[in-house]
Amino acid sequence: MKYRTLAGAASIIGFISAFTYASLSGGGSDIEATKDVKAVQPDHYDNTSNELAILDDNPGQGQSSAPNTPNGKPFNVLAFYNASFDQAHIDFDHEANSWFARMATENGFTYTATKNWNKLNSGELAKYQVVMFLDDYPHVDAQKSAFQKYMDGGGGFIGFHVSAYNDNSSDWPWYHNDFLGTGTFRANSWGPTQEILKIEDTKHPATTGLPSRIQSSVSEWYSWNRDLRNDPNIDILASMDQSTFPIGTDPSQTWRNGYYPIVWANHKYKMVYNNFGHNSMNYASNTRLSSTFSSEQQNRLLLQEIRWAAVHSESVRPPASTPSPRPSSPADHPATSAGTIHGYGSNCVDVSRASTADGAAVQLYHCNGTRAQNWEASNAGTLTALGKCMDVAGAGTVNGTRIQLHECNGTGSQVWRPGTNGSLVNAQSGKCLDATDWGKSDGTLLQIWSCTQASNQSWYMTS
Repeated sequence: MKYRTLAGAASIIGFISAFTYASLSGGGSDIEATKDVKAVQPDHYDNTSNELAILDDNPGQGQSSAPNTPNGKPFNVLAFYNASFDQAHIDFDHEANSWFARMATENGFTYTATKNWNKLNSGELAKYQVVMFLDDYPHVDAQKSAFQKYMDGGGGFIGFHVSAYNDNSSDWPWYHNDFLGTGTFRANSWGPTQEILKIEDTKHPATTGLPSRIQSSVSEWYSWNRDLRNDPNIDILASMDQSTFPIGTDPSQTWRNGYYPIVWANHKYKMVYNNFGHNSMNYASNTRLSSTFSSEQQNRLLLQEIRWAAVHSESVRPPASTPSPRPSSPADHPATSAGTIHGYGSNCVDVSRASTADGAAVQLYHCNGTRAQNWEASNAGTLTALGKCMDVAGAGTVNGTRIQLHECNGTGSQVWRPGTNGSLVNAQSGKCLDATDWGKSDGTLLQIWSCTQASNQSWYMTS
């Protein structure tokens, strides 16, 4: 088919508490990868029923303190859609608005759906923790700018199917190339089919509790001109399992082999894109033949994506071990407090090769108790190791500026203040200490980046 175009002494501690979410429906064991699951569902679904979504300015109220919401508090989701092109996309919009509104009521968040894309402005977006694009993306410069600013500032995003469609290589490069990683549309399978998806990243909070293979709902599927495997920022959560080929019912548009990402995240943002959202239709009668929300396992994935995007922390799962006791407060240590700074992947902040030279790299490394991992946090906001200060290289203020060890000089590039969710905010740049590209391995360099409240920006100190 052709589509349209930390910071004062021990107060740097901000260890995120673990929260346990209520169990969601969905199988807990691998499904049998047999070809009979590929058939389009024969049942007819009524697509004329009233949408349950709350539209425009009337947010639906979820349960005020449901136990399976992040932090036990409701959060707000704003979904944009057009419902103006292709009956299958329009039908998905109607079904999605109904399903998400119901899930919001059952799971303690609010869901607001709107066709008014002018609501993509800073004032409106500030009310919501997650934005969804159901069937399109913004095409007006002011809307694009507001959305990019929202994402750079730590907002959450969930996208579906045609919201990534693009056949113009010059159309909004940030969104298609950097954010989604897809570039331009290459091809689609046809007709819509149900497939076996392989969970690629079993450690991502969105895939928690899912088996290694899950059954999708019926959809048409897209492929892209960019290979997402080559993008270091892209984390592929699910792809087509090799057992599921061939994919499609039209011989001329059937995929018989290859690698096809279906669900992925971007390490730089609080986002997940889902390469599905196209119901099977009887176009002559405009009758729905399948449901995007027929797979319990896929539904679980969607709900966990939303929760993760709303909080973006590893607190979705209880930690494997109990964290070290919280150090005493700065008031107990008027001068300084010394200890080890723990970060992403339970690794420690470390001076590379224990070097004392100005410019020595500051990195993550497995905790080993050496002097290169012993930091002093002063009430003035400095963090020192090996007699020198943690410093933003060149007094930089842009995302990606590396962190180094340097002779203490009293400048703002060496001052760190406690932020939310355990973050360390550099006084001069206003940006957070960040593990580059969500790396957890020994040698992952530290940098400054726009504060996102993400788990790769969470730090705590133990003495």
